[in-house]
Amino acid sequence: MIQDFTVSSFLEELSSKKSTPGGGGAAGLAGAVGTALGEMVVNLTLGKKKYADVEEEMQSILMTLTQMREEFLRLADEDAVVFAPLAAAYSLPATTEEDKKKKEAILEDLLVSAALVPLSVMELCLKTLNLLEVLGEKGSRLAVSDVGVGVQMIRASILGAKMNVYINTKTMIQREKARELNARAQSVSEEAIRLADTIYTQVEAALKTE
Repeated sequence: MIQDFTVSSFLEELSSKKSTPGGGGAAGLAGAVGTALGEMVVNLTLGKKKYADVEEEMQSILMTLTQMREEFLRLADEDAVVFAPLAAAYSLPATTEEDKKKKEAILEDLLVSAALVPLSVMELCLKTLNLLEVLGEKGSRLAVSDVGVGVQMIRASILGAKMNVYINTKTMIQREKARELNARAQSVSEEAIRLADTIYTQVEAALKTE
């Protein structure tokens, strides 16, 4: 599990020739880092007289972000969990027509499962961005740059996760299902990237003028 790694040991594993952790785990971790930065902004806002009018809202956001961070880490681990049987399935025998059909069916189910995990990461990223947008507007001005950094981590998570949707749908036999998953990923990506870029531009402008 990712929680069992130090930063250094995770990077060592990531850089090795092992299949996991890989890009999917890295995308999930990037989402967790971006979310944690949002939590930091909230914690730097809470208890300050200047932001007393948003205290209750910040408390609610903090609780949600903490849950989201934990979910990003769970999904990062889940990416490795779903990959293991998929990798093993490619070695299944396909000598007879019956074996071939059985292998194709197993691979198809596993490819769908493997695509759904990064898709869930993308959808979680979009939810996180909605909260970071609020923090960019109402959070402590001393930590607004951290909102910008968090947004970029989430942005990287979105695009990285999208690659992991596509790598799995690419070899699916059910092309209609593959197109459906790709369309969902593309739709979430477009909406999230627009929002991420808007928030980042606003943060950058605030830093230049304040």
